[in-house]
Amino acid sequence: MNQRIFAIGDIHGCYDRFKELVEQHIVLSESDKLILLGDYIDRGSQSKEVIDYIIELQRSGYDVVPLTGNHEAMLLDALTDPSAVTLWFINGGYKTMQSFGISRLSELAPAYIRFFRNLRDYYEFENFLFVHAGFNDTIEDPFIDRHSMLWESRQEYLHPLLKDRTIVHGHQTIKLSSLIERIDQHARVINIDTGCVYADRMGYSKLTAIELKSFTITSF
Repeated sequence: MNQRIFAIGDIHGCYDRFKELVEQHIVLSESDKLILLGDYIDRGSQSKEVIDYIIELQRSGYDVVPLTGNHEAMLLDALTDPSAVTLWFINGGYKTMQSFGISRLSELAPAYIRFFRNLRDYYEFENFLFVHAGFNDTIEDPFIDRHSMLWESRQEYLHPLLKDRTIVHGHQTIKLSSLIERIDQHARVINIDTGCVYADRMGYSKLTAIELKSFTITSF
């Protein structure tokens, strides 16, 4: 079986584009693997629909591996720490509240809280590492620093556990042209967050998938 391995960058409530990318552009099949790099919520208007769609794909038998992003982490922090609510709202959390039709985060259904809490921090497959942001390159075990996985991105790693792996991440928005340039350079660290939610920014406003066996980019 010639399994395809896809990763999709930050979605941020762009449900219509996400669904179209999966169903009409990459045409996901049950034999494929799809890794989602976090930041499904906030800023865009359809965070709930994005989460519902991910859950439905998994229930329908698709091999979908959702990772956590810093925005999901901010939601969970706000759930347990009232002082964290302001930071989440500044970063688009109010849009997520609107999408879920709630006025207080405590009204969020338990099934969604379980979904957010069960997201993986990173994922290893073959010689690939998938993470929302990046890894701590300076400590003995880079897989224990959760803050770095959610918030800190690098373009190069020297750590012996990282330097010979291909690392695919999101978190820091880049232009599609910059992503293509990295692919052409055979870069070991590939950022695929092309800013789908930023319709007003020239060169951004794309949701991107990469297929890792062929390094094919699908973006629209």
